[in-house]
Amino acid sequence: MHFITGGAFNGKRKWVKNFYAADRHLWLSAYEADALTNSSDGELPAVVVLEGLEKWIYKQIDTAFPPDTTRQNVMNQIEPWLEWEKADSYRRLVIIGTDISKGIVPVDKRERLWRDVTAWVYQDLTARAKRADVIWYGMEQTLKDE
Repeated sequence: MHFITGGAFNGKRKWVKNFYAADRHLWLSAYEADALTNSSDGELPAVVVLEGLEKWIYKQIDTAFPPDTTRQNVMNQIEPWLEWEKADSYRRLVIIGTDISKGIVPVDKRERLWRDVTAWVYQDLTARAKRADVIWYGMEQTLKDE
């Protein structure tokens, strides 16, 4: 799995499109109201891109539940994608999530919870990723490359 993060409007999408330009891919985006789950009955291309992870996480934030529950629910939805990738060495799962951890801590409890859970999920993904990159101002910094 390849995890990419960075600030909003910092060129993550463009960088991924250039990096995987030679590969046929399926692009699922929370910004386009696509689902995070794999509902495809057919054969998927070699590269699947999941864009807007922070938005998918936001939809699941509920202050009535402990943060670890939401964190685990998100990872449970990503797990089938990780299994799909693991089933064939030519497959690559690419996950793009905007960094929302910088700036002023939100006053609203739900917004704070979203920020925290998102950061924890990003840590989980980075730990499991084969490659992790940060994109700032269109420039990539590799954090991890196994």
